[in-house]
Amino acid sequence: MINLILLFPLLACIILFVFKKNFLNNLMINLYAIIHFAVSLCLCLKKDFLPMWQPCKFFAADSSNIIFLMVMSIVFLAVAIYNNGYVRAETDVAKKLRHYTYMFLFFVFSMTGAILSTNLGITWVFIEGTTLASAYLIYFHKTKHSIEAAWKYVFICSIGIALAFVGIILLTVSTGNLNSLFYSDLYNNAQLFNPFWLKLSFVFILFGIGTKMGLAPVHFWLPDAHSEAPSPISALLSATLLNSAFLMILNVFRVMVLSGCDGYARIMLMTMGFLSLFITAVFVYHINNYKRMLAYSSIENMGILAIGTALGGVGMLAAMIHLIGHSLIKGAFFLTSGNILEIYGTKKIKSVTGLLKTDRKTGWLWVLSFIGIGAFPPSVLFISEFLMIKTMFLKGHFALSALFLLLLTIVIYGLGKAVIRMAFSAPQEGEVKGTKLPWTMYLPQAVILILAFIIGIYMPQGLTTMLLAGAAGF
Repeated sequence: MINLILLFPLLACIILFVFKKNFLNNLMINLYAIIHFAVSLCLCLKKDFLPMWQPCKFFAADSSNIIFLMVMSIVFLAVAIYNNGYVRAETDVAKKLRHYTYMFLFFVFSMTGAILSTNLGITWVFIEGTTLASAYLIYFHKTKHSIEAAWKYVFICSIGIALAFVGIILLTVSTGNLNSLFYSDLYNNAQLFNPFWLKLSFVFILFGIGTKMGLAPVHFWLPDAHSEAPSPISALLSATLLNSAFLMILNVFRVMVLSGCDGYARIMLMTMGFLSLFITAVFVYHINNYKRMLAYSSIENMGILAIGTALGGVGMLAAMIHLIGHSLIKGAFFLTSGNILEIYGTKKIKSVTGLLKTDRKTGWLWVLSFIGIGAFPPSVLFISEFLMIKTMFLKGHFALSALFLLLLTIVIYGLGKAVIRMAFSAPQEGEVKGTKLPWTMYLPQAVILILAFIIGIYMPQGLTTMLLAGAAGF
């Protein structure tokens, strides 16, 4: 089954190249999203409808990556449905849309490969592939700001990928005569690794892949890229790409834990996590671009994932729960920002007023997305952040828990101030474009928000089992 989701996008691109029909653009994206979701669900349920078609040893779904894959499939399906309405304004530029579809498919293919890879070197290749594909998508509108954002993205992430490559070389030095980058081999032999070279390799990999994850202080590309990319791509960047990078860091961190060098790694993760929260808290008050505001929120939430990983135990479980909640809610948030851009024709917060009166459905989706990302009950993020704070108290990190609460409060206030102003203020006469949006630009956000709120109230036993399995060993 894994072969199906890895080979379909390549086949779809060949079909698009040969036939060059406009209707095939959305059709291929939608087909891939449905196939991706169906295969991911079967892998979660451990059902194989293609038992004779086994993947090679470089790709597998297991307890460490199945949550990442399932979350990606849900967000991808929502984005694919939303994309049907979003690209309708670009139908007069057939070649441009076809290139958009090529890169869209290749982007999802690269993230899928990075998540399913069982080899650190192959994961690195796919992470690099996400950079190549998403650079064009960020540049898609070809404005002055989008070109600048794309170049900054390519430049910073290329440096990060290079640093990660150096880290992988140093990791091979620490392994001695092992000569393997398969995660299973690294885990089984971790206690034999040279601690000095292993620690040095983790520094390079964390800072290198941390650029893709959006951790401070190597986050500089993220606000520009997320704000300039088309809204469906912004949703994928925030809700799936950052997770793919996080998984690679997580796999290397597991090696550190098994080798007994995890104390050093936890300090680094904790430092970068709190720095990410601090950067967001500082900048969230001085932003006049609502998509850029959401980008900084992604930096904050990646910092929370790093903090949960550093805490370990229940903190790691909280990080896995937070990953699910952030992906679903931030995906809905970015898609809804696309609605606002279509209606108002501007990304400036001060230019968007009376959203609830102008478009009630978009207004409530915007407000509910804020409630979810702000971790207000019944948001699943309330559970994850509560568990992290509880873990800090139990471990005696009282100062850190107080700082964590303070920074979260500042960020929530900054986001809330902008969201409430946009949604509940009186509309200004003559500022709205009057665009009527199709149902495909409302339903995906509503569904994934409902899912995030349901999980916050009731977590199925199967999901709990997957979360516990994914957090085990940290």
